[in-house]
Amino acid sequence: MLTLGLVACATQPHSPSPPPQASGAPNKPGVAHSGPAEAAPEAAAAAAPPVDLTPVPFEVARANFVRDTAARYRIPAAQIEATLAQAQVRDPIIAAMSRPAERVKPWNEYRPMFISQARIDGGRKFLAQHRDELMRVQERTGVPAEVIVAIIGVETSYGANTGSYRVLDALYTLAFNYPRSGDPAKLEREVRRELYFRDELARLFALARDEKLDILAIKGSYAGAMGMGQFMPSSYLDFAVDGNGDGRRDLFNSYDDVFSSIANYFVRKGGWVRGGPVAVPATLAAGRDPFDPTDWTPTWTLPQLAQRGYQPGVPVAAGLTATPVTLEGSTGKQYWLGFQNYYAITRYNLSKMYAMAVYQLSQAIAGQELPPA
Repeated sequence: MLTLGLVACATQPHSPSPPPQASGAPNKPGVAHSGPAEAAPEAAAAAAPPVDLTPVPFEVARANFVRDTAARYRIPAAQIEATLAQAQVRDPIIAAMSRPAERVKPWNEYRPMFISQARIDGGRKFLAQHRDELMRVQERTGVPAEVIVAIIGVETSYGANTGSYRVLDALYTLAFNYPRSGDPAKLEREVRRELYFRDELARLFALARDEKLDILAIKGSYAGAMGMGQFMPSSYLDFAVDGNGDGRRDLFNSYDDVFSSIANYFVRKGGWVRGGPVAVPATLAAGRDPFDPTDWTPTWTLPQLAQRGYQPGVPVAAGLTATPVTLEGSTGKQYWLGFQNYYAITRYNLSKMYAMAVYQLSQAIAGQELPPA
């Protein structure tokens, strides 16, 4: 799972380009992600300012990085130079990023990658082991314990697979050696992704300083996502929380910090609504065509959706807004309505199927019966 989703998880880039997906948990299946779950996750296109596509020699790009990072974070340039001198360009990372995207699996093939009886049982055991910490976070933030557990289950199999690459090597490799396909149509995206990873590498220096981490020892996914929740450095800096009050934000060893940080990400990045629904099954009137927005922002009122032929399959409180979600199930199309909390999960990984997998896994962990895939 680390390879498929780690890049997308809790790793929305601050640059104009969407975060790369890794496979692992929240991003793509198999790679620790800046998000984790499908081989070719859907991502909302973001309007972005122009980017200079003129090639820059490695030596110049590296020198500019040292200068700019030193000025931005007030870290001695000599210290940055000494650290980069120990970074390694890893060919397996380049190969992983160069792999052609797999076809986007339909829901009935995608869901089993993330939801199995073993993962459900593991989630229930994990929740029971950490119930006290999880319930404190749930009470404080409104994010259900089972949703936090499901994220960790999808991203890293409850902490069992958090990545084996040095984060420094992963980000250094992708910051200065992001693979080029040679296709002119892909060049802009490739340049933007390289700049995204370069920014994450800069943020890694700030993170190591602020959290007193050994920058040479931190391990993560091939995309640089870290810890049980697979946070990229930018998300670590922006959303991590000191859950146990020890003065540090430790997403590697402190369950209090991990649980609090995932919940904080949902609340601050995704606008999680305490007590609000995530998604409900729906029907589409015969003869009506489904529409499937790309960014899953819940902007449609229930009357507006009804005009388009959508009706919730269970009672829904008046006044809520939702987005329609269409999934390719084993027996045909499935229709759902996703609310603000569904949207919040898509902020962790830009994929409607990732969000649905997390939600349904959380429901199964909580003892609810799974709907058909």
